[in-house]
Amino acid sequence: MAKTIKEINEKIRSGKAVVVTAEEIIDIVEEKGVTQAAREVDVVTTGTFGPMCSSGIYFNIGHSKPRTKLGGGTVFLNDVAAYAGYAAVDVLLGATALPEDDPRNKVYPGEFKYGGGHVIEELVAGKDIKLVVTTYGTDCYPRRKLETWINIRDLNEAVLFNPRNVYQNYNCAVNLSDKVIYTYMGVLKPNLGNANYCSAGQLSPLLNDPLYKTTGIGTRIYLGGGVGYVAWTGTQHNPGVPRGENGVPKGGAGTLALIGDLKQMKPDWLMGTSFQGYGVTLTVGVGIPIPILNEEICRYTAVKDTDILAPIVDYSKTYPQREPGTLGQVSYAKLKSGEIEVSGRRVPTASLSGYPKAVEIAETLKDWIKKGEFLLTEPVAYLPGPDSGYAFKPLNERPLE
Repeated sequence: MAKTIKEINEKIRSGKAVVVTAEEIIDIVEEKGVTQAAREVDVVTTGTFGPMCSSGIYFNIGHSKPRTKLGGGTVFLNDVAAYAGYAAVDVLLGATALPEDDPRNKVYPGEFKYGGGHVIEELVAGKDIKLVVTTYGTDCYPRRKLETWINIRDLNEAVLFNPRNVYQNYNCAVNLSDKVIYTYMGVLKPNLGNANYCSAGQLSPLLNDPLYKTTGIGTRIYLGGGVGYVAWTGTQHNPGVPRGENGVPKGGAGTLALIGDLKQMKPDWLMGTSFQGYGVTLTVGVGIPIPILNEEICRYTAVKDTDILAPIVDYSKTYPQREPGTLGQVSYAKLKSGEIEVSGRRVPTASLSGYPKAVEIAETLKDWIKKGEFLLTEPVAYLPGPDSGYAFKPLNERPLE
């Protein structure tokens, strides 16, 4: 039994496609078996909603009168530093950017109340954003100072471009030290006081396509409440990590670079987020459809939280010092139960990823497809897989001569 994306799209257009979420396919496979489920189901939808630091936007502001050259000057959006080194009026803003006057961690732990992620959320929400530019003049771009308000409705183009999203599995973070620590995994209490994790588990996109059989460059996705695409492998893509017999990696592995029209998106699915003592980021909603082309792909989508293992990592020393070793592996079923056992101790757990929002994303994408409003795309290239030799390389530190 085999299908093609073209055949599935024809069924979508005619309203005959069978679409289920990654939660629903589990019960279908258990009841009917993989073979029958693969025959009946055409698409499985996934979802995740969590903080994704490697995110940002770029846009073109149009030309002032007289013209101003932003490149080479300083650019601020609501007092948050942006980058304009590409050209005269193209601007790039990262989710983790901060205002110059933010005290950061001078008063520890810093609050980090506002930054690039919050500016992105407000821009998507249709709010006016203050633009301040100081630059140098040229014969063709004579204006040196520009202070004005911009709004997403008036921008020529506005694009969400995220170099690293949708991490395929991730660490469960704990703290072995005797003091509170503040991390991108949240506040970690001393002496194994809590354990934080960040994944939708059985609903997460790349955990349902562990070997990247259907996800690749050009895959159409749900992104930030609108439509986006997989643009490339994400930075730190690391498919060669150890995996279980089901193909699921036992730690952080694949990542995706994503792109989409910011003007289609919604602030409910792109939210500025503050991490005490760490910084700011953007919480992003992503959903990826998985075409059920054969039994193998169907089997992957039926993965359960009990079969997905995350490494337990000490963030007081092991993680920051890049020391090897973990404190063991734990299933997402255990993590979601609210308590795990680490080194003989019972430790309460909490998720940085919003599972109910992930369910909503998968349901929304399912609805779009069933209505014929969202067709699948054939990737122009697939992601490097476990046997590709492609691996994340950490910094090779060399002394300056």
